[in-house]
Amino acid sequence: MTRLLNINTYHYRRGGSDVVYLDHAAMMQREGFDCGYFAMQHPKNEPTPWSEHFVDEIEFGHDYGLAQKLVMAGKVVWSWEARKKLARLLDQFPADIAHLHCIYHHLSPAILPLLAARGVPAVLTAHDLKIACPAYKMLTHDGICERCKDGSVINVVRHRCVRGSLAASAIVAVESGLHRSLNTWQRHLAAVVCPSRFFLEKFVAWGWRREQLLHIPNWVDASTFEPRFEPGRHVLYFGRLAPEKGVATLIRAAHQARVALRIVGTGPEESTLRALVTEMGNTAEFVGYRSGQALHDEIRAARAVVLPSEWYENAPMSVLESMALGTVVIGADIGGIGEIVEHGKTGWLFASGDVSALAERLAATAALPDTALVTLARAGRLRVEQVFSRERYMDAMLALYARLGAGAPQVTRPHAAVQQLGVAA
Repeated sequence: MTRLLNINTYHYRRGGSDVVYLDHAAMMQREGFDCGYFAMQHPKNEPTPWSEHFVDEIEFGHDYGLAQKLVMAGKVVWSWEARKKLARLLDQFPADIAHLHCIYHHLSPAILPLLAARGVPAVLTAHDLKIACPAYKMLTHDGICERCKDGSVINVVRHRCVRGSLAASAIVAVESGLHRSLNTWQRHLAAVVCPSRFFLEKFVAWGWRREQLLHIPNWVDASTFEPRFEPGRHVLYFGRLAPEKGVATLIRAAHQARVALRIVGTGPEESTLRALVTEMGNTAEFVGYRSGQALHDEIRAARAVVLPSEWYENAPMSVLESMALGTVVIGADIGGIGEIVEHGKTGWLFASGDVSALAERLAATAALPDTALVTLARAGRLRVEQVFSRERYMDAMLALYARLGAGAPQVTRPHAAVQQLGVAA
């Protein structure tokens, strides 16, 4: 039986990348793989017998003493603890392949040379831009930023790219500088899976070898999403309330278009955004955090879901899930959003950060006959079923594992999947 080691910082559904980590492993286990896990200790972790090997918990938002902070800083740069514990796990579970998700800061790239030394091919799914940008967002106080591409990682300190903190930015600059000099990521990763073509091309622009990168889109099981196909009267934003999400632009555009807006989510910008709504006459409603069925109900009840991002989005699951639920998406034309939303066919795109362009689209959507919206929504649902399906994801992933010598148990039609998805073979 093929042994697959799944590696991620968190072993619970904290964010989108953690969901992919757990769902991917569960899918592979159903396919016949023997799955092991390596992560960080955390009180919210899902129960697993592998937790005895997990590294000690580090939560950077906690109030630690100076000595603890120094230890944490060292682990961010190079975690000897993670190497030691992973070595013990591999003694017990000699993996045929390792699939990594978000490992930096808590597990650190220090585990990559160990996997290579043990002869375990390592695949990384690039949920963000960390393997290029030290601060993983290509975003700083003055907007989109690619200063470190041709410049020094000192830019991270100069612009305080990590949480606006000089100390945190300095630690990440040291970490990134070390692994750039050692070429840790490129030397020891067998392949990098990019959920969007945009990310793949961005990594190439930052010096990655194209043959090391593969485009395998995210997937949703559309059969578990019940669509409504009955447009509501308001538009909806759901997600984190953070500067890069462009919610302020959406609030201004909705006010300008005189369109009702509901905002689902919480985050560091909530108080600022609430003040903006008050200033504009309470034209938007904040409804707090929603998840599961409650969130699905919000999406189905909307006339359109808006993703007004102002940073390089990858392949947002929020777009796929909205389309699967039968709701049209209006997305900023930035990052990988345009690879999912086909303008005028399954939804609409607008220039990121452009209040007037978004207001025009919101007004047009409000005026459009319901039947026209339903036609687009049905086309979006069909696109998810055909292009972003579990089967296509599985076939492409199994083809990759087989190419790396992992001996996948049930490769169905890998070569066709590779060609259809534009994956480098």
